[in-house]
Amino acid sequence: MTVFAVVALAVLRIVVGLHFFLEGFSHLRDPSWSSVGFRKAAVGPLGDLYRKSLPEVGSWNETLGARDRRSSLEAGKAWEESVIKSWRDVLSARQRIAPFESAEDEKVAEEKMKVAAKELADYVEDITPDIEQYRMELDRLDAQVRQPFAQEVPFERRRVAEKQRELSGMAADWQADASSIGEKLFAEWDALLPPSDRVKASAAKPKTTLWKLDQFVSWSLVTIGSCLVVGIFVPFNAMGGVFFLASVVASQPFWIAGSQSTYNQWAEISALLVLATMPNGGWRGLDYFLRSWCPLACCRRDRI
Repeated sequence: MTVFAVVALAVLRIVVGLHFFLEGFSHLRDPSWSSVGFRKAAVGPLGDLYRKSLPEVGSWNETLGARDRRSSLEAGKAWEESVIKSWRDVLSARQRIAPFESAEDEKVAEEKMKVAAKELADYVEDITPDIEQYRMELDRLDAQVRQPFAQEVPFERRRVAEKQRELSGMAADWQADASSIGEKLFAEWDALLPPSDRVKASAAKPKTTLWKLDQFVSWSLVTIGSCLVVGIFVPFNAMGGVFFLASVVASQPFWIAGSQSTYNQWAEISALLVLATMPNGGWRGLDYFLRSWCPLACCRRDRI
């Protein structure tokens, strides 16, 4: 290789690595960041898989989000009970970690629970007409998806994708409202505790599957980016970046009408494939200098 080629590959490795590192680091620094928006916007055959890990308040998918023969009133009541049960589970966990100092505080906490339950019941009653329409639309969407031409005609694919996003948005809004009632309840419970116990009590709130996935993705991006910048296990980390970007591209298949463009991801996938398949050389970073320490014979071969 010419010196210019070596420098160009090294710059490519460092720039791509910095992009991965900064993206992952920004996610870790921002406590409000979540992949909810990305998963809601997913379309195509894998859309349901991406949305499956979206957080739910109570047992939404088994009650109001379920396609069954229950009336909207019955399903709404079941969801309401599941939300209240989740609050009681949080209260029990908080009591184990940071119990209230007196029986009077426990009584007040129960009264706060009853007030929140009444607020939730009133809210569910207010949105019952909208819930009826939502469940009817779910049934229509299910029938539409089952049509043999639903995935063959571009217009029909676009209609299905738009309706899925619309219904997901409605469900997310209602769950967010219920979640805000729960957050207010938790804040009222915190007020009954001394300041030193409030941080402990906050740890009782269960971590969702989505939160765990987001943490895994964020740390993976930081790790891949760091290793690419300094040049450690470059082929392995480059392919890790390829697989991650492939999962992003898979959420927006270009043949689906209405899908978002993924040109940037395709360009970076191409760059990572170059980094993963190029022979060892000075552009590789620390890998080039540490290869003599590798016990495997393949690491010690002289390569350009």
